[in-house]
Amino acid sequence: MKKTIALTHPKLQPARWVDAVKYDIKKYLNRERRKPLPEGKDYWSFDCRFGAAPEVAETIFTSDINKHIDAAVTQELPAFYIEILARACNHQPRPSAEISD
Repeated sequence: MKKTIALTHPKLQPARWVDAVKYDIKKYLNRERRKPLPEGKDYWSFDCRFGAAPEVAETIFTSDINKHIDAAVTQELPAFYIEILARACNHQPRPSAEISD
């Protein structure tokens, strides 16, 4: 998903519009997680970028998306750019703990 999302809507209050945008992003993430994994992969990881424009977007964690949207609203940006790309990954095995006698 690569989108530039306006923070204003002609018919909705700004707070309701921001909630709707957050919900759409959450729906997209859940829809991507439900897709079948390729052979040999354990989970879906997401590469996320966020910024005022595509040229200035910076890498963020999935858990920080709502915080960045709230910051964009606080800064009164007219729109923001969000990019979420799903990537299938394998969990890295934990290093085995050495047991000393």
